[in-house]
Amino acid sequence: MTNAKFDPLIHGQNRLQVCAMLIVAAEIEFKVIREKLDVSDSVLSKHLKSLEEANYVCLTKRTDIGRQRTWLSLSAEGRRAYNGHLKALQEIVGNIN
Repeated sequence: MTNAKFDPLIHGQNRLQVCAMLIVAAEIEFKVIREKLDVSDSVLSKHLKSLEEANYVCLTKRTDIGRQRTWLSLSAEGRRAYNGHLKALQEIVGNIN
């Protein structure tokens, strides 16, 4: 069971979108997320560094056809935090039917 806990680190718009993308995929390449968010490398890197320092996101660098590529995944701790944040948001909003 996921405990509801509002997480200000995840709540930032870009970080929330990163977590939302990663929750449904095993891993996603950095450039795919950058393009989806329509931000620069430096902006995305700054957000990822915050998530990585909190142990929410794992970055893996691999070489593919001579180019180094960065892949991102949500850690188990990141999944718990994201799910708890969503639950807290649902409690804030309440039952809107």
